[in-house]
Amino acid sequence: MSGLASTRRVVPLIPRDRFPERLTRCVFGLFLFGLGISMLIDAELGAAPWDVFHTGVSELTGIGTGQVIIITGIALLVIWIPLRERPGLGTILNAVEIGLVVDFMLPLIPSTDLLLPRLALMFGGIVVIAVGSGFYIGAGLGPGPRDGLMTGLSKRSIGRYSISTRRARTSVELIVLAVGIALGGSIGIGTAAFTFGIGPLVQIFLPRLAMQPARTAALT
Repeated sequence: MSGLASTRRVVPLIPRDRFPERLTRCVFGLFLFGLGISMLIDAELGAAPWDVFHTGVSELTGIGTGQVIIITGIALLVIWIPLRERPGLGTILNAVEIGLVVDFMLPLIPSTDLLLPRLALMFGGIVVIAVGSGFYIGAGLGPGPRDGLMTGLSKRSIGRYSISTRRARTSVELIVLAVGIALGGSIGIGTAAFTFGIGPLVQIFLPRLAMQPARTAALT
């Protein structure tokens, strides 16, 4: 039995086949994700729950929103340590690239007081985020810092009660949203549209944009 276990080949958590393509898809997807966040913020109709927090901290400290996103991502990776989550290259890229894109794109997106262009920015931003999610998640190079926090919490229990992924995600996002509102973050119809729309949209795009891992024959 021990000899069999010692010769068994372990399939890595992160696929290693077609790495250049995976990296390109991941970087492109994160760029779209950052662009979508910028569009949603610039529409000024309410940001996604985490971005309500990011914009709130930015308002309080005077630090750029993109820099707050980076700092938050790195802080969450530190929290991964006791949760025993394993970051991948995509995790590190997620923590840094999205914030850089947001700080680069926000000044380039024209502002307007007209409602229709702002609605177009809001809905367009949500769709762009969903497409970006399909690319970067589908690349298979590791989850984002915020996703890893939620999956890590879902593996823990409080007394006799286990924490489901849905409960962990809902609890964390509600706490982050409440803190963001208290700090002066932007909340509105865009927050609701993102909350209820991003899941179904990612479900549409992810299967179409995900890379299928090469078949690996396990040694027995």
